[in-house]
Parts: sequence; C-alpha cells; structure tokens
Amino acid sequence: MKIFAYGIRDDEKPSLEEWKVINPEIQVDYTQDLLTSETAKLAKGADSVVVYQQLDYNRDSLAALADVGVTNLSLRNVGTDNIDLDAAREFKFNISNVPVYSPNAIAEHSMIQLARLFRQTKELDAKVAEHNLRWAPTIGREMRMQTVGIIGTGHIGRVAINILKGFGAKVIAYDKYPNAELMSEGLYVDTLDELYAQADAVSLYVPGLPENYHLIDAEAIGKMKDGVVIVNTARGNLIDVDAIIAGLNSGKISGFGMDVYENEVGLFNEDWTNRDFPDEKIADLIARKNVLVTPHTAFYTTKAVSEMVQQSFDAAVVFGKGEKPETFVEY
Repeated sequence: MKIFAYGIRDDEKPSLEEWKVINPEIQVDYTQDLLTSETAKLAKGADSVVVYQQLDYNRDSLAALADVGVTNLSLRNVGTDNIDLDAAREFKFNISNVPVYSPNAIAEHSMIQLARLFRQTKELDAKVAEHNLRWAPTIGREMRMQTVGIIGTGHIGRVAINILKGFGAKVIAYDKYPNAELMSEGLYVDTLDELYAQADAVSLYVPGLPENYHLIDAEAIGKMKDGVVIVNTARGNLIDVDAIIAGLNSGKISGFGMDVYENEVGLFNEDWTNRDFPDEKIADLIARKNVLVTPHTAFYTTKAVSEMVQQSFDAAVVFGKGEKPETFVEY
C-alpha cells in the first residue's frame, strides 16, 4: 500500500517518522507543497492521500487527483468547509478527518487569551517594554468575578468550561444539542439572547456551518453587556469583523481575542515582515491594545500535531483496504 501526503511541515515530520516505524509495510511519500491541480500528479500510484492546507480543495484539484486514480482523501484536520463537496460527490471521493485531536489545546488557548484580555496584558507588556513601570490605568478584572458565556459545548467547549471552573468564574452555556452532564449542572440558558444579556465574556466553540454564519453580528453585539469581551478560536466566519470593529470603536466591546479570521486564506501562516497586509482590517485589529490576534495557532501544540498525523494516516490505511475508518465524513 502507498500513501502520499501533501503539505507536510517540519514540525509534523517527527510524528510521521514515528508512524512509519510502527507501519513499516506502508510506503509513504510526501511533499511540503499543498494539493493543487498541478501537484496532484505527485500522488499517482497512491492508494490514499493525506492533506492539510488552507487552500480550497476546489474542483480542479479534486479532478486532477481523480485523474491519477486517487479518490481517498484523509484530512489532518477537522474542518471540511473548504472542500468542493459537489465535485467530491461527482468524483466519488471518500473523505475522513480528525474530529478530535486535542480539545485541550484550543480550549487552553482561548482561556489564556480571555484571561489576558481581562488583565490587559497586551497594554501592560507594551508599557514595560518602554520601561514604564507605572500601574494605572492598566487595571485588570478577576476571572472569578465574571460570568462567561460558552457557545457550543462539544469537546472543546466542555474543556473550556472546566478551566473556567478552576478560575471560579460563573459559567453559562448555550447549545442546540445540550450535553446531558452539563444539563444536570444547570449551566444552560434557553436562548442566545439570554446568554448575551448575562455574560461579561463570550467564547465561541461552534462549527462554521452556514447556519452559524456571522453569528456574532451588530444585532448580537447590541444585545450584549457594555464592556463585553469576545473570544473566537472556532471559525472565522462566525464573526462579522465590521461589527466587531464598530463595537471596539464605541467601547461596547472592551476586548477581542481572535485565532481565526474569515479571510485568513493566504494571510495566516505567512511572513508579512516589512510588507503591508493585503487586508486593512487585520492591520487595524493587530494595532489595537485591547485586541489579541493569533494566526490560527490555537491547535498548534506537539500533542495536537501528533494526533493529527497519526489519526489521518491510520484512516488513509483503512481507506486503502477498501474500508471506512471511524472518522469517515458523511457528506
């Protein structure tokens, strides 16, 4: 059996080498290049391909893969929103993902950012860097005194809730599909409007499905408490950035943490040193003392990367045997 992998980063290579030792009977070839209609030919002769990329899996790329006889696509990530699913159906692609690689990685990052926003660490760090060691006016808020609204109580949201409990914060949650254990704890509110009205901070853990598009928009922000803090480590399309900027300008939003961005393809995971950003909104957000921007790195831990490699290659082997892995994506 042969597996070909695209976009293998240097930080993934140790995990891939470990997997190869455990699976010596599998031939593995890879490239650091992403999957495109041009690079698809590299997979000729493979039983499955393993991929992770910010580029879209568009019709041309999928057609080119199918042309070389490969229709098993194993993602090293959870999201499938950048796949042309109509084309995938046409070419009869089998798709798998890694739905759970490390909920802790993303939950920890979101709560670290939330705590930093409450304590105004970005502004304080800038003052210290300038040798300004005065306290005022950079005063913080204690997590235990806050009500934090969690939207989405899947694997990641539940870890975030446990972290918040450790801080002593009051947690309220909303999910269209409530978790039985959290239900018994009485953490859920019935509507998003209730959550917005009560929460000092709102953190998102829902998928970027069409029904969640711009979940946080001007109308939603208008229902929130004055001085609300918003954190998004889920999907960029959950947030209307124009509404966020307007809320920051008015003071309605006192802090914003973002690890994902609606227009991040071609922007994140690139070095823009001494170059202008192609998007003035991201430059605006980065420049603000009450905004924390990370470039889709909440997942980026040694544990998560290892799981993403191991699980995706395991699924690729199952595909190669003509079977469906547990992580098969129904679409």
